[in-house]
Amino acid sequence: MAKDPLFHAAVFVLAVTALASPVVYDRLAASERHGRDLVLTIDTSGSMAESGFDKDRPKKRKYDVVVGIVKKFLKTRYDDNIGLVLFGSFAFAASAVTYDLPALEKVIDTTDVSIAGQNTAIGEGIDQALRALSFSHAKRKVIVLITDGYQNAGSVSIRDAVEKAKKRGVKIYTIGTGKRGDYDAGLLKKIASETGGKSFSASSAQDLGVVFKELDRLEPSPIRSHTMINRKPLYQWPLVIAIMLLVFYMASRRKQEAAK
Repeated sequence: MAKDPLFHAAVFVLAVTALASPVVYDRLAASERHGRDLVLTIDTSGSMAESGFDKDRPKKRKYDVVVGIVKKFLKTRYDDNIGLVLFGSFAFAASAVTYDLPALEKVIDTTDVSIAGQNTAIGEGIDQALRALSFSHAKRKVIVLITDGYQNAGSVSIRDAVEKAKKRGVKIYTIGTGKRGDYDAGLLKKIASETGGKSFSASSAQDLGVVFKELDRLEPSPIRSHTMINRKPLYQWPLVIAIMLLVFYMASRRKQEAAK
């Protein structure tokens, strides 16, 4: 066939296109989300292993109760981009901010008391939360800080961390869990008031549930999700055409050979 080179090139291009796995996304996937970027910053120090925080389940550890309520909170956040920071003697980001909240729940399930040490580095917790928000384009950025202790560890001062939050326009909500004397209520109020947030006290699981219901009413702000859903592969079309052309080519060659 005179046009064999052109034919071979066409089949080759179609095959390469199929191997490249072209896809198309539903344009609704890049929809407008009306939430905020929020980082849950949770104390995992040794005192979070204490029991008695939940009156209905007195043997359950405080940390497990807090995590359970946090996970319920996540189920009500349909438009938020949420991250997770854990702090004890030091702090670290357990999850970057994400819309994939089911995946975030699985991350939470892998955490435990003392995962970041026995002490309480509140300043480092705030600082790590700010780092998690540093790539955010949301107009509204929020940190929810949960602790049951006093700052007694870490290399970042709370004052410096709060000043950084103020400069970046990050609002911090603080939650003290347990008895009033167990945590630095005055400090938590100051952190919240200086950043435009609010401080809460939760002496029981029931109180903490009420606090999260109030947090659930935070004002939304529009941010655009670039997460693509409804992914439709297109590789099968160039592949089918390439196969049909090859079949046609082989049939033509056989006819030519038979005619000789």
